[in-house]
Amino acid sequence: QPPRRGIGEAGPLHWLSPEPLDQMEAFMQQTCQQLATVPLPTQVAQIPAWVQEQVPASRPAIRFALETALLDYIQGGRQLLFHSTFTQGQQGLPVNGLIWMGTPDFMRQQASQKLAQGYTCLKMKIGAIGFEEEMAMLTQIRQDHPDLILRVDANGAFAATEAMEVLKTLARLNVHSIEQPIAPGQWHEMGRLCAQTPTPIALDEELIGHHELQQRQELLSIIKPQYIVLKPTLVGGLHSTRQWIDLAQQNGLGWWLTSMLESNIGLNAISQFTATLNVQQHQGLGTGQLYHNNISSPLHIENGYQHYRPAQGWNLAPLGL
Repeated sequence: QPPRRGIGEAGPLHWLSPEPLDQMEAFMQQTCQQLATVPLPTQVAQIPAWVQEQVPASRPAIRFALETALLDYIQGGRQLLFHSTFTQGQQGLPVNGLIWMGTPDFMRQQASQKLAQGYTCLKMKIGAIGFEEEMAMLTQIRQDHPDLILRVDANGAFAATEAMEVLKTLARLNVHSIEQPIAPGQWHEMGRLCAQTPTPIALDEELIGHHELQQRQELLSIIKPQYIVLKPTLVGGLHSTRQWIDLAQQNGLGWWLTSMLESNIGLNAISQFTATLNVQQHQGLGTGQLYHNNISSPLHIENGYQHYRPAQGWNLAPLGL
């Protein structure tokens, strides 16, 4: 039905996503060839089962792209996937300010900038430049901002034998949570840490590659984390993310969503979906600011909130549209 188009984004990350980046183009071509031979869904409710049937679970980024492109198409091709007070410009989503790894001076500069921009929740990557240096930085931030919500993300940097001391140190700084203190795949070690930790633990990379409901239930029942962090591009799309959320709520766990390094196309889909979930936690939806050549969109962060400005519109010219 030209000129209507539905747009989705597949944005896997090297060494993290199940899809090998050097095979992504071939995967995409294969998917497109396959889709040309089957009828597309015509209703939103049909999309999840249809996508799961057409795209293997081992290709979660493509599932996310196809699911969101179909949502966009069926809803009119205007990049309005979900209608809410967020897309009407009436309500924002609280987001954390992300401090990327780098030199100590670079990280301190980022923290100062985020605080000046009005963020009330900061998330800092740790485990790369030296734990003592990182703790000194967190200590200074905590002294200067006693009410600030502080999160850290270790990306599995610590050994299971040293993680408890890290957790105790973070607890003294009243850190909200730590993502993935040890590498994924150590379910019983992670479960032991979650049972004894003075600092709440959030699973992140641990969730990658587990697509069956029974497998997900087993993972949460063994580890029993305090939180899970959900990246739709990694876990297989919005419907798959919703399943994780349902499991978390059934088990009394907290959760929040975060983008990876999607452009505003993918970030828009995740943000609009998040706005339908009545979120209270700060979400990780600020990665679009990292781009110097992002696609212009109604998305805008102000005072630590992600906003959608309907009047601003989209500029899809970089996509050739």
